[in-house]
Amino acid sequence: MGITTYTQDIVTQVEATRIFKALALDADNLVPKLMSQTVKNIESTIEGDECIKKMNFVEGYPIKYLKHKIHVIDDKNMTIKYSLIEGEVLGENLEHIFYDVRFEGRKNGGCICKTISEYHTNGDFIVKEEEIKEGKEKAIELVKVVEAYLLANPSAYV
Repeated sequence: MGITTYTQDIVTQVEATRIFKALALDADNLVPKLMSQTVKNIESTIEGDECIKKMNFVEGYPIKYLKHKIHVIDDKNMTIKYSLIEGEVLGENLEHIFYDVRFEGRKNGGCICKTISEYHTNGDFIVKEEEIKEGKEKAIELVKVVEAYLLANPSAYV
């Protein structure tokens, strides 16, 4: 097994506490509402002592679903750690993808969403740059949609 790691920083105009609450604590409700053209719903289940979130996509979307295992949601440090454990994007070559996401305030307002992603591969498979780029673009899209909603609704998630 190999591991390919990349980092990504996404700057937003929204305070860290608000975007953390929206993305880490209420994504099940907010994401399908804001991205209804692609995300049908998010189902949360408890399997043993682990939280599993299954994001189902609308019919006709190239991906049917993604299943994530939540490892840590740390309100105090505004951090979430989780793994993509199931879904078409993993294919045969990826065992799982681990994410460590931190929301850090900026001195001049807003925040930086700092993500470390680890692609855990099967065998000697090497993750292609275009696959990493696509993942980065989807993360930016999600954060920017939530940012726009929070800017338009200043009393949400305060």
